Amino acid sequence: MAATVNVNGRISPERDAVISVFDHGFLYGEGIYETMRTYRGRLFLYDRHMRRLRNSARMIALDVPFTDQQLATQIADTMKASGLAGEAYVRVLVTRGVGELTYDPGATPIPSVVIIVKPLVDLAPEVYETGVHAVICDIVRNHPGTVNPMIKSNNLMNSALAMQEALKRGGFEGIMRNYKGELTECTTSNLFIVRKGAAVTPPLAAGLLPGITREFLFDVGKDVGVDVMEQTLHDADLYGADEAFLTSTTREVVPIVRVDDRTIGTGKPGPVTRKLLAGFRKRALGEI
Repeated sequence: MAATVNVNGRISPERDAVISVFDHGFLYGEGIYETMRTYRGRLFLYDRHMRRLRNSARMIALDVPFTDQQLATQIADTMKASGLAGEAYVRVLVTRGVGELTYDPGATPIPSVVIIVKPLVDLAPEVYETGVHAVICDIVRNHPGTVNPMIKSNNLMNSALAMQEALKRGGFEGIMRNYKGELTECTTSNLFIVRKGAAVTPPLAAGLLPGITREFLFDVGKDVGVDVMEQTLHDADLYGADEAFLTSTTREVVPIVRVDDRTIGTGKPGPVTRKLLAGFRKRALGEI
């Protein structure tokens, strides 16, 4: 699907978008990113995405070369140039920049900024109606003392390997454990289970990315009367859950009805998951 790309202020069709092979984002994976979407043409939870982007930048000592308003203007210009008629998928990448073959940050004084805009492709309605199959992967989530999962890093090898394992096993998503064997998150989304009417997600201390939709769901839960909380989870908690679901910016709230060879709950999307999805969409569209 054709994209429109803004590379350091130059907007072009995807086929003409270029960046130097000496950019440290390419050479070493030194960079951060955010994935956003629009509802009714407006960026959703932009302030929260910018807060997380700046926290990721701080954790790798990367200077962010724009204000939130400046980036919003650049995104708006790129969206306008794309000629999109529907909702947009927006990916913003900030890298260390172009420099010599060295790990020295002093070699890259000017960060690179890339904005990718393309049409948002929604999941088929039946995904939400029937749910998906997930698998618990053998690939372990990065230890926070190595590449901290709190950093939304361009270096996605850890998640990529886990997702490749999940795909080989027929999974829609892969679920990752930490080094202690606790459940953390999925490869591109956050994980929740439902137990006794409450939605439970692993704590940030387990070593996971603080998902924007994950955070937003705590607000949604208050709207619809569902307790949303953090708690350490293990395989048995997931296998024995009444319901399970995943959350992400582009996929909202997706029911999980099978994990590995185990059926979750009744094997169908449960009432709490459906209530949270409906509440999410209402709030996202400004109806609450």
